[in-house]
Amino acid sequence: MGLLDTHTETATLEHMDDETVLALSVRHPDQFREILRRYQSAFVRKAESVLGNREDAEEVVQEAFTKIYRNAEKFQVIEGASFKSWGYKILMNTAFTRYQKLKKERGATIKLDPEFYEMLPDNTSMQFEKFELSEYLVSVLSKMPDQLARVLEQHFIEGKPQKDIAKEEGVSVGAIKTRVHRAKEAFKKVEESFVI
Repeated sequence: MGLLDTHTETATLEHMDDETVLALSVRHPDQFREILRRYQSAFVRKAESVLGNREDAEEVVQEAFTKIYRNAEKFQVIEGASFKSWGYKILMNTAFTRYQKLKKERGATIKLDPEFYEMLPDNTSMQFEKFELSEYLVSVLSKMPDQLARVLEQHFIEGKPQKDIAKEEGVSVGAIKTRVHRAKEAFKKVEESFVI
């Protein structure tokens, strides 16, 4: 295979969807580099927002990509689930595992962004179920418009009163009530598109 062929192959990969590139990389490992190219920067930013440290984030991303590649054959394309949501789930699980390990090693010195507290598993008997539910909520919210997802998080997850949200957003309480109503409808619509 000459240089021209490699360039043509890369150009062809750029036009394929993630799921197709992942499937091809099972038989042709060098094609996994296209997945890396598409997601590495975003994955590092997301992992760094959890861990607060670039070096730890880069290690987590490397570990997540390894898991993604090793499990590529298990990924199945189903309606409502994309490679992106699957990849981010692996990344976030890896990042939270690292966070818990670092927290244990360093004591309580790691500060986690409040956005992620709700997703951390607790030590009760329902730990796994709660973590899976949190992952599911994050998946649904990530597919909603930012403004609507934010109001749901603030009102239902963080428990903020609508008047406080209205004050923060610089709008009337009526506007927030409307957003909450629209957000609930949008949540249901996105949720119905997921295959559980």
